[in-house]
Amino acid sequence: MTSVSALDSTQLDRAVADLRAGAEQWTATPIAERISLLERMLPRIAARAAGMVADAAVAKDFDSDSPWAAEDWIGAPWALAQGVSAQLHVLRRIAAGKPPVDPGAVHERDGRAVVDVFPATGWDKLLQNGTTAQVWTKPGTTARQVLDRAAGEYRGRAGRPAVALVLGAGNVAAITPLDILHKLYAEGQTVIAKMNPVNDYLRPHFEYVFGEFVDQGWVRFADGGADVGGHLAAHDHVDAIHVTGSERTHDAIVWGTDERAAERRRTDTPLNGKPFSSELGGVTPCIVAPGDWSAADFRYQAEHIVTSKMNNSGHNCVASQILILPRDWDGSDRLLDEIRRVLRELPPRADYYPGAGNRLDAVLTAHPQAEVLGEGPCRILVPDLTGEDDMLLTDEVFGSALGVVRLPGATADAFLREAVNFANDRLPGTLGATLIIHPKTERAHRAAVDSAVAGLRYGTVGVNAWCAIGFLLGYTPWGAYPGHTRQDIGSGIGFVHNAYLLEDIEKTVLRSPFAPAPRGLFAGSPSLAPRPPYFVTNRTALTTVERLTRFTAAPSAAKLPGLFASALRG
Repeated sequence: MTSVSALDSTQLDRAVADLRAGAEQWTATPIAERISLLERMLPRIAARAAGMVADAAVAKDFDSDSPWAAEDWIGAPWALAQGVSAQLHVLRRIAAGKPPVDPGAVHERDGRAVVDVFPATGWDKLLQNGTTAQVWTKPGTTARQVLDRAAGEYRGRAGRPAVALVLGAGNVAAITPLDILHKLYAEGQTVIAKMNPVNDYLRPHFEYVFGEFVDQGWVRFADGGADVGGHLAAHDHVDAIHVTGSERTHDAIVWGTDERAAERRRTDTPLNGKPFSSELGGVTPCIVAPGDWSAADFRYQAEHIVTSKMNNSGHNCVASQILILPRDWDGSDRLLDEIRRVLRELPPRADYYPGAGNRLDAVLTAHPQAEVLGEGPCRILVPDLTGEDDMLLTDEVFGSALGVVRLPGATADAFLREAVNFANDRLPGTLGATLIIHPKTERAHRAAVDSAVAGLRYGTVGVNAWCAIGFLLGYTPWGAYPGHTRQDIGSGIGFVHNAYLLEDIEKTVLRSPFAPAPRGLFAGSPSLAPRPPYFVTNRTALTTVERLTRFTAAPSAAKLPGLFASALRG
């Protein structure tokens, strides 16, 4: 039985028993077979890719050939194929007798090790030219420690048979299968995955993709609500839990929901003390440094910022919610005008996630001066937040509302100090932050920019790259900045994805070109990269990302001309 009824605890218990029986076999499965399983998974992803997107389109109330469907190609089959490909790259290195991480990619800097993790292959360099990623380890970590500790599961550190519960997310389709892969391959655990009711229509696709794992008794799926999740979390034979969702979900499982929950938290006496990892979102900042921008720069970065808000209707844990602008920069108003223009030009779409309408109504009630832009459901811009306890500064909206904070700073150095302190100290959450800065400004203020990147207490910091891209690359660990505890869970504990299986992680730092080719050459960020296909304004995104997905699942030089032809027209 691969799926279970929301009300049938007998079937739930049977599923857990199957996984318990298969746990020792999975732990003992040699690396060669683990590689073969992933290789055989890629064509299964390709076979179900169009079906995943079509079902998502129905659920989100647009046509499968709508431009909006491109985001579901990115956030479902492509992200999953990319994650599998990243894991394969590393496991093949280990199987060939190589270290998981090339020693030349590990550097020591400012009292810590820094690891170049992307691009990892020649295809990465070609297809995502100009995008790079580094993993920063915790201060005091040496390069030798990084190399010795990476991928310990496959290099002499015996795994312990165990069963993990993955509580699936309802927004981005790839979250649940990627979390399953992490538990299987990074932690050596068999997995029961409870689908979120918002997107449980994807379960048949995931059962097919993980078909061999299901047949072997290594993966099971369950549908249902909080009652099913609660039963599985408390199950005697479930050893570990991972959840992508809200702080409320974590606290309900760990501390309970009765009148004694607060006392349990205060005394650190949890109802459920199992190992618990989580990714829980927050209020995500996008910081824009002042600089000498062209008209094309303002338009392009407006598209970038709107993408970081409107992708998936803002139903993302790292959707930009607070835009931090320099009060003393004349470009701030020009950028906001371009953002308004982009929001008005976008085609309408529904805010499909449960409760979004109520949350957006609350934003409008709290901000009578808010601007509602575009057709259809609300696209809200609040152009000047000033209140200390403004709801946009304290609560994740998880919808299409963007607030603007203007901070002082006559120079880039002074502004960046103010912006970093504001993001760290005023905004809840530590999952991701984005910094947009012109290359000429960065060169002129190198020390201040380096200090800002180092100072931002976020698990992923994107420099001219929406921080959400770190979720997609497979090689880049995804999770909150370290330091949260179960009593103060914040954006969560632990990292997933992380194909290199690195330890001692502090953050990932992403970088992308400030401007697309060929204009990037004149802006000081040369690359071959056109407008990214994940931009909500990309005219050929649907075709490009479908072709990219097919390529990632089965790379072939013969597929490149069609892929490039579409990408360059975006």
